[in-house]
Amino acid sequence: MNRKLVLYIVAFAAFLGPFTQTIYTPILPEVANELHSTSFVVNLTISVFTLFLAIMQMIYGPLTDLKGRRKVMLFGVALYVIASIGCFFSDTIAFLVIFRALQAIGIAAGSVVAVTVISDLFEGKERGQAMGTFQMLVSLGPVLGPVIGGFLSGLFNFHSVFLALAATGMLVLVFNYLYLKETKPESVEARRFQLRDFVAILQNHIGSSIIYLGFIQYYVFYYFLVFLPNILTDSYGLSAQQKGLVFLPMSLGIFLGSYLGGRVQARFEGEKLLVRTTYLNAISVLLFLIFYAISLPFLLVGIICFGLTLGFSLPVQTTLLTSTFSHNRATAVGAYNFFRYMGMAVSPIVGSLFYPIGGYVLLFGFIIVIYLAYALLLSRRQLGAHANRPSLGKEGV
Repeated sequence: MNRKLVLYIVAFAAFLGPFTQTIYTPILPEVANELHSTSFVVNLTISVFTLFLAIMQMIYGPLTDLKGRRKVMLFGVALYVIASIGCFFSDTIAFLVIFRALQAIGIAAGSVVAVTVISDLFEGKERGQAMGTFQMLVSLGPVLGPVIGGFLSGLFNFHSVFLALAATGMLVLVFNYLYLKETKPESVEARRFQLRDFVAILQNHIGSSIIYLGFIQYYVFYYFLVFLPNILTDSYGLSAQQKGLVFLPMSLGIFLGSYLGGRVQARFEGEKLLVRTTYLNAISVLLFLIFYAISLPFLLVGIICFGLTLGFSLPVQTTLLTSTFSHNRATAVGAYNFFRYMGMAVSPIVGSLFYPIGGYVLLFGFIIVIYLAYALLLSRRQLGAHANRPSLGKEGV
């Protein structure tokens, strides 16, 4: 088995989740007009997708540990292709909502299986580097989605977006069918899933630290995706095309940060690195809050710093999580992804409540306080863990 080829194949399957989530956000008004619906109902196609993407993480995780990686991946991507074709032919908003839900149910398998397969195939330093490569590709999904979606719909119409997704999904399905072999270790005994498995993961100090941090990070990430366009319009009067280009530096920051994070893990202890990257995340948001109103170049510096620190942290988390829970990796990854996607879902709602009260200062100031408080908590947990060092190495499951 060509491990590097498999790494890129499963990473691209995981990339499709956040990419599909945001690909047609620039053309929501056109969707509402063509399907004779309202903006509120059309927005539900985004919310429903995010909701099912989150819920299915909790289902695919244990299923992947029980049934194996290959079967779950092929089933999920096949369902995604069928649902994308359904979206293409949808001529009413009701059908579009249904098929968007099915899209999410299918492609949710990608992120769970991908991280699990990478953990199965790579060990030690190689695993950290592989996770860095994986995170580089996946983190581009939510930012590139609107750019490519706007381009396709500008050339054709919004239906072309779903046809492109169906074609891409078919390619992913074919490559996974041909090259993804079962990677589940024979030494791992298949057992029936129990709810207490999730509880045990959350009770483990490493598991809970990473999972809750994932929620905070993606909560903040979607702050940028949702509110940055408003800042660029209100403060700098940028056009839709120009706003799309502003996201690219943040994407490149995440890309470069993931690469560095994947390679620096060999030199530092995972838990110490987790604490340091959390502090760096908080500092990057503070820099953005200070810089965004000064000038557009300063704003770009702020979002690049955020992208770098976020990307740097992600491979550290997945490597540490999958190393800690070697016997139920997919279940742990499913719980981690569930909380990340719930952060995405909650972010626009809470942000919409905070903004009218205190503007961007309250919006981003609140999350800076949360970040710093959580970094302090992680520091205390780490000190407690070192004081109890003999208990480390147990998975708590």
